[in-house]
Amino acid sequence: MTSANAEVEALIRRFGLEPHPEGGYYRETYRADQLVRRDGAPDTDGTRTASTAIYFLLADGAYSAWHRIRSDELWHFYAGSPIEIHSIDERGVLSTCKLGHALDHPDTVFQAVVPAGHWFAARCCDPSTYALVGCTVAPGFEFSEFEIADAEKLAEKFPLHRAIIERLGNPRS
Repeated sequence: MTSANAEVEALIRRFGLEPHPEGGYYRETYRADQLVRRDGAPDTDGTRTASTAIYFLLADGAYSAWHRIRSDELWHFYAGSPIEIHSIDERGVLSTCKLGHALDHPDTVFQAVVPAGHWFAARCCDPSTYALVGCTVAPGFEFSEFEIADAEKLAEKFPLHRAIIERLGNPRS
């Protein structure tokens, strides 16, 4: 086991991370007690937790496959190497943000927001490295509002971005 692999394994154990359906590893660290009302929520009364937070780890070439949620998601950088977060809005505009240690990597930011409803995916800039980040969602994350993209259909809808959609289209850890 290389030292990088040993460090990744230590992070998984230390923070109790589990495989995430979109790729990578995660653990929920916070779920607010406060509830908020969301119109059109798929549950019966429309209430949601006000906010949730997770640790999220990408390593060994894993990436966060294209998906979307119905809430804003704020990403925070904690450790490792920079990642790219790709986002496609409803008009088909692709934007890419580099999340990383902004003092060590001037082309990165410590925090980035993916607006509600945007399709997005993330990967380590260098697939041989790892990144430990956090994600805060408000109103809180619910798997009932989580949708993994069908990469082929997404590429048909946004053909200008076919290459990046196909590269990050199938979840894997």
